[in-house]
Amino acid sequence: MARFEPKYEEWLLQQIKQENNHRRRELLEKGLGHGTVEFLRHIWFPAVGNFDHLYPEWEVRDFNSGYRYVDLAYMPSGVKGGIEIQGYGSHARDLDVKRFKDLCWRHSLMALDEWMFLPLAYPSIKEEPWRCQQLVLAFVGKFVSMNVPAELNAFEAETVRFARRLLRPFAPSELAAHLRVTAQHARRILNTLVKLELLIIASGKQRYRTFAISEAAALNGTK
Repeated sequence: MARFEPKYEEWLLQQIKQENNHRRRELLEKGLGHGTVEFLRHIWFPAVGNFDHLYPEWEVRDFNSGYRYVDLAYMPSGVKGGIEIQGYGSHARDLDVKRFKDLCWRHSLMALDEWMFLPLAYPSIKEEPWRCQQLVLAFVGKFVSMNVPAELNAFEAETVRFARRLLRPFAPSELAAHLRVTAQHARRILNTLVKLELLIIASGKQRYRTFAISEAAALNGTK
């Protein structure tokens, strides 16, 4: 992706320039890890289209007055989301008991500090990019309202956002409960969005039972 390189370099340089913390600045100047860059190149940037509110090697304090670093912190409007790329070698084959316990403590303490974590396996980035992109869009959707086509009405727009966040097929009754409308009204909304190719039919032939976000609509979420 030709557009990724200049945007990535501009974003990283800005992070370094604006950082006053010498520990984090030194980490950034060394460059981001291979797994993090591959995630940004193949998953985050194609799905989201920008690096807004995203901070690499974000420093956090633990309960023992030490310092820990999150691969990528996503913090729009003060909320705290953390993304970590789990390399198979360091996090599975070579994980000793001490490191395993420390990893569990780390995630537990940060969860108590109201961080929402999204761990991603490096092999998934290479082998399942579409699933990872869906996951990222659902993660972003927990924090910000994602863009939808301007011609949609309020119910249709919220249905598209609902489908992006859910990451699985859903029934008209679920949408009806979410929108607080009748099941019949929910079906009319769903049928309209299928015709617009924003949703797809996940199951059912004569009477559609479940629906899901279309690939085109999923990957046009936040750009």
